[in-house]
Amino acid sequence: MVAYVPRVIDGLLDELADLRAISIHGPRGVGKTSTARQRARTVLRLDTERDLERLIADPGLINMLERPLLVDEWQAWPESWNLVRHAVDDGAPSASFLLTGSSPPQGARIHSGAGRIVGLRMRPMSLAERGVSASTVSLARLLDGSAEIGGRTDVVLEDYVEEIVASGFPAIRGLPARLRRAELDSYLDNVVQREMIDQGYPVRRPDTLRRWLAAYAAASSATVSYEKILRAAVGGEGPQPAKTTTVRYRDALTDLWLLDPVEAWMPSRNHLERLGRAVKHQLADPALAARLLGVGADALLGRRDAPRPLRDGTLLGALFESLVSLDVKVYADNAEGRVRHLRDAKGRHEVDLVVERDDGRVLAVEVKLAATVRDEHVKHLHWLRDRIGDDLVDAVVITTGNEAYRRADGIAVVPAALLGP
Repeated sequence: MVAYVPRVIDGLLDELADLRAISIHGPRGVGKTSTARQRARTVLRLDTERDLERLIADPGLINMLERPLLVDEWQAWPESWNLVRHAVDDGAPSASFLLTGSSPPQGARIHSGAGRIVGLRMRPMSLAERGVSASTVSLARLLDGSAEIGGRTDVVLEDYVEEIVASGFPAIRGLPARLRRAELDSYLDNVVQREMIDQGYPVRRPDTLRRWLAAYAAASSATVSYEKILRAAVGGEGPQPAKTTTVRYRDALTDLWLLDPVEAWMPSRNHLERLGRAVKHQLADPALAARLLGVGADALLGRRDAPRPLRDGTLLGALFESLVSLDVKVYADNAEGRVRHLRDAKGRHEVDLVVERDDGRVLAVEVKLAATVRDEHVKHLHWLRDRIGDDLVDAVVITTGNEAYRRADGIAVVPAALLGP
């Protein structure tokens, strides 16, 4: 049996252990079941005919099995969610239930679970979870203003590119490169040909959906409109699908947790005006984007045959930002921070990631595909500091360099491999 690799969400689950029911959701293959099994004494796997039939035949089984009880792939029978909710209402003690899976099929009638079932999102593995390098700079400490900036890593650009294409899916990333590519292609085929249908979204033209996904991947780390993504997907070939069809694609892929966009930051105080509201597009894992676009590590590094993205700049830069965004989201969830981005309405100023605390103060993060940081790389961070003053807790540039340090102007510089929870 493969040894369990600890995840950042484990610490959060420990903190929330006294809750009566927790749902762990996220895309298929991120390790939800493996993580939940570390805490469960009994498992009901609803993706197996045996356990599904047992529970349907005897719903009272939910109250008879030893707890903590893991209801795995609960969306295979959405009524199982309601059974857990009722058990909580009836006085289930702490640490009774864990649920893992994705969203229920379209049209399924389930209660929201508010006040009974607490949801936690699980994402593909961050660089810290992958063990790429020992992290020395804590995002939680950056967010509370007490970070110590230091450390050195031997990770270089080629290593980051390898991590982009390797993926953060535990069962895929350790495979030989050829098998890994085949698994990622199979993953995407399964989404188009099966999972969309299971969610209640019939796909009449799989090729159109696949092209839409590729166009979305090309828009990684950009704020282009969905209309522009649609035009890129069609590319003048065949009839253009109705806008309602592509909206359904987006909704279904969101339900499957495959889209992980970064929402625009709208500050709670009136420091800034006329900010853009467009989301920054990200897939759940940059490896999926790379496979959709048909590029591997050599193409990204040499820029040979790399498709032109839907914005100025290199595809490698966009995917590196996706990788860092994945890390920051994982660490911010653990620190109770919300990840957003900032861009003014005219595009003159932007900050790649803004991590907001519950009191409205923020950590600003710029992502640079560079080993060294120049003054031009921090100009937007200075602009933001001038605008919001003490509401800026800290500011950091994430790089591909080797050393973490703080500049004379107070901006922290941290290699991606050294950032951790």
